[in-house]
Amino acid sequence: MEEIASRKLKIAIISPPWFPVPPPGYGGIEMVVSLLTEGLCAKGHDVTLFASGDSITKARLSSVFEKAINKKMAKNVHLENVQSLYAYGMAREFDVLHDHDGYGSRLLGSLTSRLLKMPVVATLHGPADEYGKDFYASVSSDLLFVAISDFQRQSFGALNFLATIPNAIRIENYSFSPISDDYLLFVGRMSEEKGAHIAMAVAKKLGKKLIMIGKCSEDPEKAYFNEKVKPNLGKNINYLGEVDQATKLELYRNAKCTLFPIQWPEPFGLVMIESMACGTPVVAIKNGSVPEVVKDGVTGYIVDDEGGMVEAVKKIGDINRSDCRDLVIQQYNEELFIDRHERAYKSALSIFER
Repeated sequence: MEEIASRKLKIAIISPPWFPVPPPGYGGIEMVVSLLTEGLCAKGHDVTLFASGDSITKARLSSVFEKAINKKMAKNVHLENVQSLYAYGMAREFDVLHDHDGYGSRLLGSLTSRLLKMPVVATLHGPADEYGKDFYASVSSDLLFVAISDFQRQSFGALNFLATIPNAIRIENYSFSPISDDYLLFVGRMSEEKGAHIAMAVAKKLGKKLIMIGKCSEDPEKAYFNEKVKPNLGKNINYLGEVDQATKLELYRNAKCTLFPIQWPEPFGLVMIESMACGTPVVAIKNGSVPEVVKDGVTGYIVDDEGGMVEAVKKIGDINRSDCRDLVIQQYNEELFIDRHERAYKSALSIFER
């Protein structure tokens, strides 16, 4: 039998159907799925991507929905199971299935792994809330899990973890600037847990300009925006909504620093590495994976609260912007990301081929 270590694999990657791969705007999971899919194709693997039909990929694209269905997301979450069922129905065509979708898809994955005795790898993209912990514990014996941070892995407890693989970016897409303008930047969904209201309070206390970008399309986001964001907008505090990738990168590159006032147990935080890749340091509240991603005093500052953010911004000029980019190059590059996944897949195969 051909050695697993040198084998080119047939890999199915299941993405959520809500946004295209890669996403034109919002869509952190889809951005990571695109990076993984294209990287595996470049390494010679036979990859099939299950995603919306308006996705762009060098892999074989297989779709149930002609276009991304994000407008149906809030009230029709069951639709993710339609795509997943289609993917799992083709399971025997692949060496390994890698699922990035939600709860229903994971249940299908556990049944597929159990009945067909083949490896199903599931990357956890969200935090370990009580429902999630209970659900994943119930299917853990049949799935092989990938965590995106040590914090997330520890939070979920004794699941059947295969690896911890931090998210990554394609560095060459993020141009570096050694200098900046004098504005602060916030990137994130309009929600309590992302902390836009804290970013605004910090900017006001410092008398600094703040630019905010991020998604605000679902009812909870609109309610939060109308209550806590809109009343505080003004000459120096601007919300631009969702912007395209080129605009986002320009805003990262020219910002004095990116504020990351996270109010939930952040499982990773792509915003942090995107900002640092452009040379822009991050001031973040200590929560979730933040201490794993930001090197305190080197690529930004980790603080406890709003007051700490204010003091940290005052000394942000002490941070060397080159150090920010260097950290991303060393720890969150595409090559390392793909290599880690290849090793994970081959470990999964070795478990099932013993």
